[in-house]
Amino acid sequence: MKKLENKVAVITGGNSGIGLETAKEFALEGAKVAISGRNKDTLNSAVDEIGHDAIGVKADVANLAEIDQFYKEASDKFGKFDVLVVNAGVFKGAPLADFTEELYDEIIDINLKGAFFSVQKALNYLNDGASVIITASTVNEKALPTASAYAASKAAVTSLARTFSAELLDRKIRVNILSPGPIETPIFGKNGGTKEEIDASKNYMASLTPLKRLGTAQEMAKGYVYLASDDSSYMLGAELLLDGGFKTL
Repeated sequence: MKKLENKVAVITGGNSGIGLETAKEFALEGAKVAISGRNKDTLNSAVDEIGHDAIGVKADVANLAEIDQFYKEASDKFGKFDVLVVNAGVFKGAPLADFTEELYDEIIDINLKGAFFSVQKALNYLNDGASVIITASTVNEKALPTASAYAASKAAVTSLARTFSAELLDRKIRVNILSPGPIETPIFGKNGGTKEEIDASKNYMASLTPLKRLGTAQEMAKGYVYLASDDSSYMLGAELLLDGGFKTL
């Protein structure tokens, strides 16, 4: 039997990279899938890739009204949610001396505020016993130069998962974290740079992992399936670390 048979799974930031691969894996495991993203073109192509009657809604998690609209459309189509993956996020960095208020606000608004309200606004749509998964990062406890605000935002959502779990115990809603390490996704090219610069960045990040390679979005998707399914029924307020040993070795 498929692990997510007839479950409704909602994914923010599901239009590319880890979110898209997770949506595809969820659909293969029998879930009805709704995704959001900020780019309508990539949303449309993502929905085509996912298939299985998935839907995509253009929404920016930094805009609370757009979160509301996404959830309403997903609920109108599929009903209440069994799985919520809070995956929308940005990775941007700068040396501390050069950090601007605008850059700080963008990172925190999407990665922290967006995650907080993506869970809060889902409460009336979630079934009791649902699984909520928040995407953090292996850098949530690492000192990575130029990534101060990003790393802080991911440390913060790790804390949110613990507190949300305590608050939602009476509804048996499990909130957990998945922390990827350096993963081969389009995020490497989103901040600009030549192909040579992007490749150099990938090679550098791969060199920092004991396995000496980047992880794949497909490997991460398997982790999300585990957290979304009953396989992880005894896991609560915890972190699943999929980082090639980057944090611990």
